Amino acid sequence: MREEVIADTRDKMRKAVAHLQEEFAGVRAGRATPGLVEKLKVDYYGSEVPLQQLAGFSVPEPRVLVVSPYDKGSIKAIEKAIQASDLGINPSNDGQVIRLSFPQLTADRRKELVKVVKHRAEEGRVAVRNIRRQSRHDLEAFEKDGEISKDELDRAEKELEKLTHEVIAEMDQLLGHKERELLED
Repeated sequence: MREEVIADTRDKMRKAVAHLQEEFAGVRAGRATPGLVEKLKVDYYGSEVPLQQLAGFSVPEPRVLVVSPYDKGSIKAIEKAIQASDLGINPSNDGQVIRLSFPQLTADRRKELVKVVKHRAEEGRVAVRNIRRQSRHDLEAFEKDGEISKDELDRAEKELEKLTHEVIAEMDQLLGHKERELLED
């Protein structure tokens, strides 16, 4: 019982870290990366499809991202989705590919982006703490039902606490890396 709850908690916390990494990938740091646009939803023949399923990406220069649609008929829909996004970039379309040119970030914009990533990191920490609380609740219910002993509950809670600290430390490390990336010229 106890091991299953801990394993499930570990898995959920890993997913929270992976989600935070995806969130950070979507925050632009002055360089062109596919992570900025691959999750954008494109209205493709009436259904919302992630851009990564409709196109390939390449970065020929540090500030240029080229989006190559697999279906040339989807190029207008992709262009429209990019314009509607919060990237603040106008795509240029030559009929075959879409080019996105990323301008140099200003110091003010970099500071705003640091605030955004700090907020997302805090949301990640809150998610991890909520996972810990739910697991603790499940373990207490098992103890109440007599399925685990008080000692097992104490050991499991210590293990949960240790796991939570490790995951939050990993999130803080990711945040520090992203902050440095955003603030460098």
